[in-house]
Amino acid sequence: MSTEANKTLVRRFWEGVFNQKNLAVIDEVCAADCVLHDPSGPIRGREGLKQFIGMYLGAFPDFHITIEDIIAEGDRVVVRQTTTATHQGELMGIPPTGKRVTLSGIHLTRVADGKMVEEWANDDVLGLLQQLGVIPPMG
Repeated sequence: MSTEANKTLVRRFWEGVFNQKNLAVIDEVCAADCVLHDPSGPIRGREGLKQFIGMYLGAFPDFHITIEDIIAEGDRVVVRQTTTATHQGELMGIPPTGKRVTLSGIHLTRVADGKMVEEWANDDVLGLLQQLGVIPPMG
């Protein structure tokens, strides 16, 4: 696939899954054995990815991603994004706070045979936990 086709595929993932709340898009754009390399540990396969993302969408029903940059070279696509959301459901044992949060992230995706096969995630989870009041702000 061309770099433009790869960018279109990755954009479809972000827009469809997070902004349209359509987890079925994962079946469309991700390989069956896809892997998300998240700091919390690897998330394997489409079902694992649906469960992981579903946890966040359940905690933040108004989850919205803005793609700030999308850059592709060869089989790699990098997305720099900003997330806004309101904490309305439990997240990893944290009860809903009702707080509105904004966080940034950078994700590197590898595409093969027209599917997302591997992604490395780096999101500002520390900033998220600080905004939720779970961890005190630094300084």
